[in-house]
Amino acid sequence: MKKQAFNPFLPLDAYIPDGEPHIFGDRVYLYGSHDREGGETFCMEDYEVFSAPTDDLSDWKSEGIIYKAEQDPDYSEERPYMYAPDAVKGNDGRYYLYYCLSGNFGVGGYWGHISVAVCDNPAGKYEYLGYVKYPDGTPMKKYVCFDPCAFNDNGIIRIYYGTQYQNESNDILKENPDKLKDVMERYNKTAEEILSTPDNVNGACMVVLENDMLTVKEEPKHIIPYEADFNGHEFFEASSMRKVGDKYYFIYSSQKNHELCYAVSDYPDRDFVFGGTIVSNGDIGINGVTEDTRMNMTGTTHGSIIEINGQWYVFYHRLTHKSDYSRQACAERIYISSDGSINQVEMTSCGLNGRPLEAMGEYPAIIACNITNGHMPHGSNKIFSESFPNVTNCGDERFISEISDGTLIGYKYFSFRGINRIKLKVNGNAVGKLSLSKGINKIPFAEKNINLSGKDEICEFEFSPVTGVYPLYIRYSGEGDFNLKSLEFGLE
Repeated sequence: MKKQAFNPFLPLDAYIPDGEPHIFGDRVYLYGSHDREGGETFCMEDYEVFSAPTDDLSDWKSEGIIYKAEQDPDYSEERPYMYAPDAVKGNDGRYYLYYCLSGNFGVGGYWGHISVAVCDNPAGKYEYLGYVKYPDGTPMKKYVCFDPCAFNDNGIIRIYYGTQYQNESNDILKENPDKLKDVMERYNKTAEEILSTPDNVNGACMVVLENDMLTVKEEPKHIIPYEADFNGHEFFEASSMRKVGDKYYFIYSSQKNHELCYAVSDYPDRDFVFGGTIVSNGDIGINGVTEDTRMNMTGTTHGSIIEINGQWYVFYHRLTHKSDYSRQACAERIYISSDGSINQVEMTSCGLNGRPLEAMGEYPAIIACNITNGHMPHGSNKIFSESFPNVTNCGDERFISEISDGTLIGYKYFSFRGINRIKLKVNGNAVGKLSLSKGINKIPFAEKNINLSGKDEICEFEFSPVTGVYPLYIRYSGEGDFNLKSLEFGLE
């Protein structure tokens, strides 16, 4: 069978969240943070870039480690990690990487400057260049320098950045000195900087640079007013800018934390109007799914949109290992309507494939796009200890673990061509029933009782031939719990 693309689209041992996709030449490059498998905090590894030819989005390869945190002169034990980066081609033809250092759990990530590295090609060995600075050489630290996005706007170099503390209005902070003190310490800002309106440290910001890619040319400014109403989807972090036709699309993570949203303007620095949600890593907002019925564990998200060979995609990440610290890159097709709007898309297993996956051969179980027990948590900046179904690993083996009573695992979508047999590779201690269906609320087309005793086993289902494009949902009811390692389709 021809190689297919599925989510997550990078090698299954790669954890590249916060992805910014860019086309340079005839390849798509993904610049992102680098989490550790089973990591204990965000971004524990150095920057690794992956790329694929624009005409084959199944053929991603590692370009290797392009830059190490220790190359930054400000690298320290307190701030040893590099957070969400972005890259841009400068007017001199070289490539510039923008990033911020941080410490465990984000501590210290909100009061540094924006660092810059440079290379002669998109994914070579970058070298430290300096930091974004004023003409007198002092570091530019206006507002909160976090999650920089680099954008070459027809020769004008713009850096978008910023964050916004959640659920703490200025009125609340004024009335609660302890909360205000906490915010001041987290952002290393004065009370005046925190509380001033509208020009406080909060929000989405932009600074224009000189062609040296370091020096401030135009004073930083907010691109969205502090008091802007975005229908409950206000900016939190993860700034990204794209231009679609003559319109500027600002992509960002909202204060809901699990969704990528967008706002649109005729200008790069003002008058942005909320557009909507593009994708949620819990499918919240799709088909009636709510915060209480999220279809996956949710947590931070970060990404952007890109057009590849006439098709638009959104790149984002999902969570694994019951934490916010082992995130994997995913992507979905999106469609920009004639009026410029983007409808929210669902998470799928087929992502960049351009078509449903062929229901033939064996697939790793962890390409599931929905994993839920009906009450999945939101895990921003956290590792959970309680039991719930999740993607994890043991050595080089990766699987869905802690599958217990009420677990539902979904794959969207498969193209069935007369398939009448599915084998599930499982391991665990469980007694109950597995059922297969072509939709969450559809009548099962196959069921099987299981009695697992701790070793690898094959659960084989035989059923009347299935033809057509459908999701595949696996539901378990019973006692105990087990792991799902793979699924295999076949014909008699």
